[in-house]
Amino acid sequence: MNATMINLMHGYVRVSVDGAYPERLLNRCIEEKITIWHIRRISENRIVFYMYVKDVRRLRPLLRLTSCKARFIQRRGGPFFFKRMLGRSGFVAGLCGFFIVMFVLSNMIWHIEIKGASPQVEHELRQVMTEMGIKRGAFHFSLPSVELIQRDVTEAVAGATWVGVRKKGTTFEFEVVEQQLPEEAERHSPRHLIATKEAVIHDIFVEHGQAMVKPNDFVRKGDILVSGYIGKEGRAEVVPAQAVVRGEIWYKSTVSIPLETVFTTLTGERQTKHYVTFSDVSVPIWGFSRQTLEQYQPFEQETPIRIWKWTLPLTYKRVDYYETDQYARSYTKEEAIEAAKERARVDLVKHLPEEAEILGEKVLHEALGNGKVNLQIHYQVLEDITSEKPIIQGD
Repeated sequence: MNATMINLMHGYVRVSVDGAYPERLLNRCIEEKITIWHIRRISENRIVFYMYVKDVRRLRPLLRLTSCKARFIQRRGGPFFFKRMLGRSGFVAGLCGFFIVMFVLSNMIWHIEIKGASPQVEHELRQVMTEMGIKRGAFHFSLPSVELIQRDVTEAVAGATWVGVRKKGTTFEFEVVEQQLPEEAERHSPRHLIATKEAVIHDIFVEHGQAMVKPNDFVRKGDILVSGYIGKEGRAEVVPAQAVVRGEIWYKSTVSIPLETVFTTLTGERQTKHYVTFSDVSVPIWGFSRQTLEQYQPFEQETPIRIWKWTLPLTYKRVDYYETDQYARSYTKEEAIEAAKERARVDLVKHLPEEAEILGEKVLHEALGNGKVNLQIHYQVLEDITSEKPIIQGD
């Protein structure tokens, strides 16, 4: 911030000093550390200079000491501007009212556009938007961020693969990409079905092709399970093998559970404060009450302030302080073992195909040390182990 802006903020006056020796007044000002600048001599008994409004009271005793007289010939800066505005209260009230109305109207939703959606998906999308509070007349401040709206709308609209959300001034634009299910291929190229991993064959159901294994056979990764060749030698035909072959596979999982754990949870209590931010300075505009939550976690949401299509260098910030609480959970050894089994099973299911089935589990190793229960668990899993291998001409 330059010197001119600082002078305008504090307010300054131009002073004309008359006296036999006006230089004495300047010396006194320097001794009292009164800031003066742009000093000019008009005549032998008159000098002119600028000074801050806040130092005017300190100047009066110095005038009496030096037998000088002063006249204020120019007044500039914020204090004088606001004083003049107070004398024109009607104009100021109208101007403030205009900006308030402009601010309110510029931060409301006036139009919602939906592109690329069929009538059915558009109807579903509008229902989701209404539940989220996105409608004409709603304030931008009361809505989540554009990223959160896009995520929640995409998850909620079943008929859409992706929903893009963009905010342009007072308009919300939604661009929809609908789901397009690919048509099922009618024909498959000739192929074998091979094993994807080591397993013991549990059951096999062949639609096309010739089975090369039978239940209880052990197969390794890459072994042919169902051949694409059918018929006798010399008259064999090539077909796309199609079958369901399920094998028994073994997995090992290692998991540790501490006997003592401290958890942090939200109690549901919260306090909200509202700010207007300029640069790095936040000015509170609502929620001046003292913070009464002993432990809390803040969540901030910032929204730029706009007037029509212009974005102001101001930001509305809302901070929600959610109360947190900590509690300790203790396990006995038996409870920790059960919790470890449950966690290991959940982790395993995450990495298995949907149709996989866990046949059994067995604890191979159990140890207690350093306040933790460590388990090594063996699982027997039944899953489809087939993979395609194209038949190349000449094989």
